[in-house]
Amino acid sequence: MTITAAADGSALGNPGPAGWAWYVDEDTWHAGGWPHGTNNQGELMAVLDLFRETAHVPEEPLRILCDSQYVINCVTKWMPGWKRRGWKKADGKPVLNVELLRQIDQELAGRSYTFEWVKGHAGHSLNEAADQRARACATAYQAGVAPVEGPGFEGGPSADPAEVRAPAAPSGARSVQGPAAATAVAPAGSRAVATRVQDRTAAPQPEHEIEPVQEELFGDLPVSDGPVEGTFPGHLDLDAAIELEQELLDPETRADFGQLAYLLHPEYREIGQSGRLWNRDEIVDALVQNPDLSVSFELLDATPLGPDLIQLVYRTQSAEGSCLRSSLWQRVDGRWRLRFHQGTPEA
Repeated sequence: MTITAAADGSALGNPGPAGWAWYVDEDTWHAGGWPHGTNNQGELMAVLDLFRETAHVPEEPLRILCDSQYVINCVTKWMPGWKRRGWKKADGKPVLNVELLRQIDQELAGRSYTFEWVKGHAGHSLNEAADQRARACATAYQAGVAPVEGPGFEGGPSADPAEVRAPAAPSGARSVQGPAAATAVAPAGSRAVATRVQDRTAAPQPEHEIEPVQEELFGDLPVSDGPVEGTFPGHLDLDAAIELEQELLDPETRADFGQLAYLLHPEYREIGQSGRLWNRDEIVDALVQNPDLSVSFELLDATPLGPDLIQLVYRTQSAEGSCLRSSLWQRVDGRWRLRFHQGTPEA
């Protein structure tokens, strides 16, 4: 029988007091958190704990509902390429949250699972239940009280605290030192009781994380698909360019001034959907400051135009309509940088 569970994370301040939770029903859920972490770390930890809590029933397929496309893309799209490069991104930089991702990768072996994106804060009952519990844990850590952890999965490690496997702490993490025990407010209908905070889930090292931004560059965020792995067998340069294009669609990248400047060529130019011509400084400033919307991503073509030049063509789709997009990636001093981009609304 398929196990359907929603997984969610929460961070107050992002980074700040953080929580995570997965939820099947009122009798089957688990939650936790750290004094300091990010929303993405909470989302990843919820998925990791769900796999661990159900490891004793590997024959049961998992259907995981997530409102984080970052998590879905990490697990289903990006990890194979990262592993081939020694857990490095296509630009050679270390993968964020790699300690949690490595542990998730280990838990995937021998498991049958699917991920399904659900819109957050839209009334989905399982997603709302997971979100409520994750937020309650973050709030508990903010207040210095013990979070309500929930009953866990029947037969899983949380049923016996001595059996709980703590994830390895990311480098530089601060361990959770339990404050004086206090009663935290449990989600409505919960049969769980508050427990003393234990050093079971060490706090991940904070990563730079800001809400995604929206501008003409590459359409609105977040995207629904990650890099296309194996689409062009033997063409590692094409795979790298595709992944970097997707890197520029990632909320963390678009909100990071330094990373944008690193990926965009100094002579970068863009013709936006409105017909406006943008330079690199204008685009970087606009992306870091503006809010986001959701789009889908459909790769149409990836073509080498020379030994150091690649063209990507793709379509984005949002509530406002679809747009055809073209990007030129140029290899400069051994690394790929985006030289030109154009977006044209489809009729």
